[in-house]
Amino acid sequence: MLTSHQTPAIKFEYLNWVSTDPQPRDQGQSRRLHEPTSRTVTTDPMTGNVLTNVGAHPCLEDGNLTIYFETEQSRKAYADLPVDHPNRNLPFPSSDEDDRGG
Repeated sequence: MLTSHQTPAIKFEYLNWVSTDPQPRDQGQSRRLHEPTSRTVTTDPMTGNVLTNVGAHPCLEDGNLTIYFETEQSRKAYADLPVDHPNRNLPFPSSDEDDRGG
């Protein structure tokens, strides 16, 4: 029986260990980690109730965000909320691109 006492290639006990041969996919920063393609909210922001069957409820899409509501009345009430901007004396009019706050 032959036993090998070969030293492992990677010694994890070193605190400053750096990989020397990254994969091609690891050579750049992943953009999907920080920039999701879509977000879905299944808690009605007006009532606070969690929705389980979102297919049967109205929704509002704003860019990559989809918000589901219990009723059409709560969706309309949310859509009718004024824009909540910290600076009320803007030198220009607010637009749909501004933050709704909340």
